[in-house]
Amino acid sequence: MISRSALISCLIPLALLAVSGCAPSAIVGGGASVGVAVAQERTIGDAIDDSIIASQIVSNFYQFDIELLQKVSAEVVEGRVLLTGSVTKPQHRVDAVRLTWTIDGVTEVLNEIQVTDRGGLVDFALDTWISTQLRAKLLFDKDIRAINYNVETVNGVIYMIGIARGEHELERVVNHARTIENVQKVISHVRVLGAS
Repeated sequence: MISRSALISCLIPLALLAVSGCAPSAIVGGGASVGVAVAQERTIGDAIDDSIIASQIVSNFYQFDIELLQKVSAEVVEGRVLLTGSVTKPQHRVDAVRLTWTIDGVTEVLNEIQVTDRGGLVDFALDTWISTQLRAKLLFDKDIRAINYNVETVNGVIYMIGIARGEHELERVVNHARTIENVQKVISHVRVLGAS
């Protein structure tokens, strides 16, 4: 099994190529965004813009402080950025938000970064298991379009962002999350279609 830091080390050059405008990366990234957008509630243009924003966040974090890149994750939906993770320094939380706001197209930054000493290997494994269980529940629920939801778990807290097709669907998603063992809390930043 590949370690998280090794995976990040492999992904950084790819993300930087995408940001630098390298045609093959842009085509692959853009093609993947189009394929996903067809199944999602957001437009193809929004999906491509969100991919560009996500790549720029990776680049900004990498250039500023590799620890920030390793500790903080960003999910982007319609220009709304959900920042999650666990940092030991309050300044890292501030830096992550500041760097995210410098990117064109960002309309909102949802700062859910925890400042704590927790977050070791055991916590990471448990959080990964919680997220995997929730994604599976969403995938196999015929009343939920799972592709519309991005899920992150940090120290037992599930964070969600995405687009629900209605209040009923969102309630089902939240209920699935609450039934998973070791979940401390569920925080939803999911937008409901048609709601303002």
